[in-house]
Amino acid sequence: MNSRYLPGAFAAGVLLLAVASARAEGTFEIPAGAKFNPDRLAKVTEFFRNEVATGKIAGANVLIRQRGKEVYHETFGVQDVESKKPINDKTIFRLSSLTKAITSVVAMQLIQDGKIKLDDPLSKYIPSFANMKVGVEKKAGDGSKTLELVEMVRPITILDLLRHTSGITYGFYGDSLVRRAYKEANLYAGEFDLAEFAERIARLPLHNQPGALWQYGHSTDILARVMEIVSGKSLLEIEKEKLLGPLGMVDTGFFVIEPERLARLAQPVPNDSDFRVGRLYRTEVKQKWESASGGMVTTMADFSRFAQMLLGGGTFDGKTYLDQKTFALMASDHTGKDSGVERDYFYFPGDGFGMGLGLAVRTDPGNAKPPPPGSLGELKWDGASGCYMVIDRKQEMLFVLLEQTPTERQRVQRTLKQLVYEALEN
Repeated sequence: MNSRYLPGAFAAGVLLLAVASARAEGTFEIPAGAKFNPDRLAKVTEFFRNEVATGKIAGANVLIRQRGKEVYHETFGVQDVESKKPINDKTIFRLSSLTKAITSVVAMQLIQDGKIKLDDPLSKYIPSFANMKVGVEKKAGDGSKTLELVEMVRPITILDLLRHTSGITYGFYGDSLVRRAYKEANLYAGEFDLAEFAERIARLPLHNQPGALWQYGHSTDILARVMEIVSGKSLLEIEKEKLLGPLGMVDTGFFVIEPERLARLAQPVPNDSDFRVGRLYRTEVKQKWESASGGMVTTMADFSRFAQMLLGGGTFDGKTYLDQKTFALMASDHTGKDSGVERDYFYFPGDGFGMGLGLAVRTDPGNAKPPPPGSLGELKWDGASGCYMVIDRKQEMLFVLLEQTPTERQRVQRTLKQLVYEALEN
């Protein structure tokens, strides 16, 4: 790996994943070469049919591919309960935070092209981030809390934005004083683009020192503004040029305003329509802000190509999108024990996972007994809308779930993953 990509502390050995030596029990670390048992895969069908029949979800599209072939692909239910149109591969779904995966891949392409470096300070591109302050909570004798603003010990870097260690957060979860400040700042008011949004964020305190804590938030939106600056194009324009166009992802973008596409937009069941991300989804209204952290839509026809490219290590249909070194960098853990990054209750990659550059990466079995299923090196991400992707290069396998169910998503995702791995046999 060309060390120009990396801060010095990460240049050595970054391509090696931390691998647990002991074989875990259960469905974790199934030997390579396993195949799917069709009878066991039938349990996936049974599960989703029941989810639809009991009204928990409107519908879903589930795809499993292994060694270049579909081994399972079923649709369930309807794209919305009013029209009762059945779901198909052209049904459009809101990706929510899976948008981050697409944004991050294009950012890695720009790093590969030498347009950005991981150790670049963010302020090189957006000067207003040079003098940000970090909010430190102080507790008084009466139990009240105040926020003290202190200097950054080092600048925010592009690496921080990609691995969510910038200190930039969200205001719709947790109750820290900085998160409250985000919530009260009315960040989503009016019409604004990524340039204006970055300035709004720069006026707020950081939740923690850069590099100190994994902290979910608007880092990817700020990264997207850097991408616009170095490319001289809008976010969607550069994504279409570098990734979406060449991959043939014709229905992937930020808004659904055309009548023909509106007729294909999936909706959650009416009593599960709050995506709980601190703002209303305005998918059906054209606006200036292209939310790189949660605003994209896609179809299974499109997203399966993106997932297959990741399974191919950055290649798809004979074309290379990420070279071997860049892909390995993206798929390596950047929050491990030597990184200096702490984890707290809100470490969303979860037990057994480190953080790559835009994707979670499995580094160990974790603490649960038995551990959740999977393979070392597994890549994954999901979003508040319910969409979910797992890339298991050891098993040469991927699976994608597209659905719109913010309240049921975690249970559904866990169940699907368990059923997928239980269907593998040597």
